[in-house]
Amino acid sequence: MFAMQRLVKTLLISWWLSTIWLAAPVTLGFAWQSEPTPTPSQNLPVDTPQVLVRSPGDGQAVIGHVEILGNTDLPGFLLAELSFAYRENPTNTWFLISSSTEPVRNGTLAEWDTSTITDGSYDLRLAVSRQDGDDLIYTVKDIRVRNYTPIETNTPTPVAPTVTPLPGDTPVPTNTPTPTETPIPPTPTRLPPNPIQVTGGDFANSLVQGVAIVAGAFVIIGIYASIRNLRRPS
Repeated sequence: MFAMQRLVKTLLISWWLSTIWLAAPVTLGFAWQSEPTPTPSQNLPVDTPQVLVRSPGDGQAVIGHVEILGNTDLPGFLLAELSFAYRENPTNTWFLISSSTEPVRNGTLAEWDTSTITDGSYDLRLAVSRQDGDDLIYTVKDIRVRNYTPIETNTPTPVAPTVTPLPGDTPVPTNTPTPTETPIPPTPTRLPPNPIQVTGGDFANSLVQGVAIVAGAFVIIGIYASIRNLRRPS
């Protein structure tokens, strides 16, 4: 009797296990087929053309004729305009450089002759109009025009090397030489020769002339006295 019950239990367990075994692939297959298929994300980056000025860049110094490089090749392109304005532009006044009805893909947009304007800081604006009425603007700020003034360069300030004393070292004072004044001996200035200087020869000649004059005077006086004595009546 017990053997018959054990046989029936064994058959029931075997039938239950075989049923689970056969039903498992169907259940798994249904679960695999019912899993939703993933859809691509709408937030993935898309490589779309943009309004862009590649050169010159913000803060760049320029001189003469400047080639403006960029991109205006957009869907629905209608018109592109390049303009410049003073860096300080309270009236929002822009001066046209060029306009084009043909899109440019990463190439030359225009040539800007900066020699016709005064040196200073300017902003550059690229405006693109599209057929849907959506205007796109790209601005390059603080372009430094330097046709008649030197371009600023950042020169680093030289730093004097310093010696860091090691622990325990006593700094040795240095003697600063004191400048001394060296007296300059005076240079004697020679006087010019005296034009009235009397030499020995001049003195002798003058003495002889004086003696001759005195002797002549006495002779004349003697002759005059003799003549008067002769005319005196006796």
